[in-house]
Amino acid sequence: MTVTVKTFFDSETNNATHLVCDGETRNCAIIDPVLDFDLAAGKVVTRSADELMAYVNDESFKVEWILETHVHADHLSACAYLKEKIGGKTGISSGVIEVQKTFGAIYNLEGDSALDGSQFDRLFSDGDSFSIGNLEARVIHTPGHTPACATYVIDDCAFTGDTFFMPDSGTARCDFPGGSASQLYNSLEKILALPAETRLFLNHDYGCGGSRDCCWETTVEEQRDNNIHVGGGKTAEEFIAMREERDATLSMPKLVLPAIQVNMRAGELPPPEANGSRFLKIPLNAF
Repeated sequence: MTVTVKTFFDSETNNATHLVCDGETRNCAIIDPVLDFDLAAGKVVTRSADELMAYVNDESFKVEWILETHVHADHLSACAYLKEKIGGKTGISSGVIEVQKTFGAIYNLEGDSALDGSQFDRLFSDGDSFSIGNLEARVIHTPGHTPACATYVIDDCAFTGDTFFMPDSGTARCDFPGGSASQLYNSLEKILALPAETRLFLNHDYGCGGSRDCCWETTVEEQRDNNIHVGGGKTAEEFIAMREERDATLSMPKLVLPAIQVNMRAGELPPPEANGSRFLKIPLNAF
């Protein structure tokens, strides 16, 4: 098996989109694609997705999957846009249904949008497997940051979403609706139980406050030994206390309100209203 990973890093959202390819068949999966959004102008732009799509076409790759590691709160997903343009099946953890029900109530979406995960082509259960060409991929449910978080293990690589940051930056927050520091600790332990040499590809990095260049790849061994939040054998009690205290100081991500209502519907924008325009909802005092 020959697996290659090409990463596209969006400096506006500090999001890493990973393109995973089977070198034998040239089938590939796109993980966590970005749809650019200008909040002040209320304008959607496809620059990042078009750059990724151009690379896929130039390399003659066939997109088999467009995968989300979770329902993102810091960027809009280009999942639907890319599926329309270059094909591929969409997939996410079955935990997305819990996210849809929770946020469907917050946005008052009942009757406007299905809350059963049907916007995605496949809802993965823990332990499910699927293929990318000749590559076998395995799904590990890793909730805690959100109920819909999943890690995709493909050959010697694991795509962990927001569970882990780089070792000097720690781990994901757990204070969104449905989040749990206790669940996150258990999920981190699942990932750390993978072989030490497993390459971990992360969804975000912020350069450790600007002290280094942005990175998005580490290993199980590096996280196990050096992660400032959970490495070195920290107990669940130590982690939970640290995580809950830290989360209480964090502000909401800039794009959380527009992002979640789009991303929980597989990147589909709201349908046009009577005047032909689309509108995003901003619930007041929801957080």
